[in-house]
Amino acid sequence: MGRALVIGAGGVASVVVHKCCQNPEVFEEILIASRTVEKCEALKRKLDGGKTKIKTAKVDADDTNQVIELIKGFNPDVVINVALPYQDLSIMDACLATGVHYLDTANYEPPDVPKFEYKWQWAYRDKYEKAGITGLLGCGFDPGVTGVFCAYAQKHYFDEIHTIDILDANAGDHGYPFATNFNPEINIREITAKGRYFKEGEWVETEPLEIKKTYDFPEIGPKNIYLLYHEELESLAINIKGVKKIRFWMTFSDNYLNHLRVLQNVGMTSIEPIEFEGKMIQPIQFLKAVLPDPASLGPRTKGKTNIGCIIQGAKDGKPRTYYVYNVCDHQECYREVGSQAISYTTGVPAMIGAMLIIKGIWQKPGVYNVEEFDPDPFMEALNKYGLPWKESFDPVLLD
Repeated sequence: MGRALVIGAGGVASVVVHKCCQNPEVFEEILIASRTVEKCEALKRKLDGGKTKIKTAKVDADDTNQVIELIKGFNPDVVINVALPYQDLSIMDACLATGVHYLDTANYEPPDVPKFEYKWQWAYRDKYEKAGITGLLGCGFDPGVTGVFCAYAQKHYFDEIHTIDILDANAGDHGYPFATNFNPEINIREITAKGRYFKEGEWVETEPLEIKKTYDFPEIGPKNIYLLYHEELESLAINIKGVKKIRFWMTFSDNYLNHLRVLQNVGMTSIEPIEFEGKMIQPIQFLKAVLPDPASLGPRTKGKTNIGCIIQGAKDGKPRTYYVYNVCDHQECYREVGSQAISYTTGVPAMIGAMLIIKGIWQKPGVYNVEEFDPDPFMEALNKYGLPWKESFDPVLLD
């Protein structure tokens, strides 16, 4: 039915490629492209021989012209961007120049400023609409599935949504003293930034990890959660009509935070360039180079994740609470696709979003966040392709 260009060759890209190959009726041919073509070739060797044809290529995704030439040579129906968030705009430009649909899993952020905003990508709305192509932003889990969860709740269970709490819990253990479950540079920038949440039409800023609570998660138990800013808050505050408060929470162990504080105190998490042996380097990039590759954590990681949304509002004039979530087992993910659950929960939704674009179900000219489309086909696909969701109408609330 279709062809997909996958840009990136890390842990999430590996899951996307595995899942595309499990769905050959939609993904007849894929091209895996990355700056490190050896990783692309390794993925091809793992999965070659099935119904989905696999090709590989080398590309510098920072160079729009290289991406344009790659697209022209392969002629895909959709580009699945699972490279770095810094490269979103260059890839969006290439899709615009070639008239090809675009999808990513995380919003653009400038390399020199740890700031999470959609304004740079939302600026493409008119251009994509005029070009007749779809730009689908943030189609991972959070952002991604969490937005679909909210849209599903709004469509089926609420007349009014008042509050949304997004809870991301990882109870996995990889055995290392310190490691990050996805790109260390992006992960640490996210955690060390100031927190922010939406309340009564305004944004309230907090110090990094200032607000802490404990929540008893289904299937993984009580965990400490910390309020962070996450990009889907920005789009949900606009697209979930009438919402009064939205917050994002993530779990961190004391061990993780202690290591992170030490690294911060000695300057290793800084993005400010310093001179080292005659060269300018960012300390956080050096730290990334010495930490374990997140793609290597799969065989070591045990335990589960629980990511979902607690939603409060009203239906037929009566108060209603709703909790929708997914529990994912790290070892089961590794047995299926050779990756841990963090990569799995991001890669599966990216494949689903690309599938819905190729099928024309989620295809309309412009740039959109996932909650702006009909959630039902996506929710159905989550159950089918490895991320079954559960729901409760009597959850424990955070406040």
